[in-house]
Amino acid sequence: MKTDDENIEFIDLQPEKKPEVRGGSVRDFIDGSVLTRDFVIKQLPYIMFLAILAILYIGNRYHAEKLVRRTGELQSELKELRAEAITVSAELMHLSRQSEVLKLLRKNNMDLVESLEPPKKIIAGKRKL
Repeated sequence: MKTDDENIEFIDLQPEKKPEVRGGSVRDFIDGSVLTRDFVIKQLPYIMFLAILAILYIGNRYHAEKLVRRTGELQSELKELRAEAITVSAELMHLSRQSEVLKLLRKNNMDLVESLEPPKKIIAGKRKL
């Protein structure tokens, strides 16, 4: 038997990993070395999803505020138009009275005369066959 003390070395083909430091300093955050860490890179799709979601949320809020402003403008315009419609309707009722029509006819020198006979109501009777 051979009793030679031979040292056998095993070669590790995997590179040695540097121990990750979980705690970061302000300097690491400012120079951007925090973003190169493995756990940040693994979470990059989720971070991008959150960023897109935040942009959509902000855009939706601006759109909603724009709609609220437009609704307020339309409501005030509706109030103004409703008041104008009531005014015009009242004026039309006033001008369409028989006495007002006669005044306008006399004022414009039209040769129309008021009928002295009351209007007659025509009633269609039932036909007998």
